Amino acid sequence: MNNGVTIGQAAVFAGVTIKTVRHYEKNGLLDEPARDSSGYRRYGSAELLRLVQVRTLAAAGVPLAEIGPLLDADAASFTTELADVERRLTERIEELIARRDTLHRLADGDRTLLPDRAVALLARLPELGISSADIAAAREGWVLAKALVPEGFDDYLVNVENAIADPEFLAVYRRASEAMSWAPDDPRIDDVAGAVAEHYLANPEHLEIVTGLQARTEAATRYKLIAHHGEEPESAAAKMSALVEAKLRAAGVRIPGPNSH
Repeated sequence: MNNGVTIGQAAVFAGVTIKTVRHYEKNGLLDEPARDSSGYRRYGSAELLRLVQVRTLAAAGVPLAEIGPLLDADAASFTTELADVERRLTERIEELIARRDTLHRLADGDRTLLPDRAVALLARLPELGISSADIAAAREGWVLAKALVPEGFDDYLVNVENAIADPEFLAVYRRASEAMSWAPDDPRIDDVAGAVAEHYLANPEHLEIVTGLQARTEAATRYKLIAHHGEEPESAAAKMSALVEAKLRAAGVRIPGPNSH
């Protein structure tokens, strides 16, 4: 029997490699043809047709384990199974598109972890005289806030937007920012902390920046993770935060204490 072509010729005709043909045979997708009188396996038209069908489905993304049953099914089952394969491929495509979009957003690190509204707000801070260090701290704190209290994050951003539109708030904020670089025992820290607390108490809508997130938090631990992120123990920042919170508590504002959980 010399009818048919060799495995090499079959591979060329089907647009695959010899290794691929043997892989299909190993997985039961193709039957190994009989050998001719010279000991060579010969692939006839039926084997070539099956090879082309397998290659086409594999190239379309159908898992090899599903190709055999798909080709062996009747016409109605084939149509149904093919529709299911198409559905799963569409889902996979959508997943890959989402991953690609995430990669594109990685070019702007903020957009990977924060919503567009927060990114736009961060972009406004330099023109308001906010230092790069404070902006970096705000960015990290907002990432934590969004992760820990997602249901309150949009309202928190609204509160920040309203506050930075107030010149008095910005003046107090800048003064507090400057104090962060002072020595922890600088006596001026207490005055600045008092000014911050007084501003919040005189402007309840701004106080929501402090209370809004923790009011929706089940555990005080989350509030402390957000509010005190990046603070070094015994630093001016830590001392000021503690003083502001103490003054607000003394005025009846609910804020988790240092030993609360």
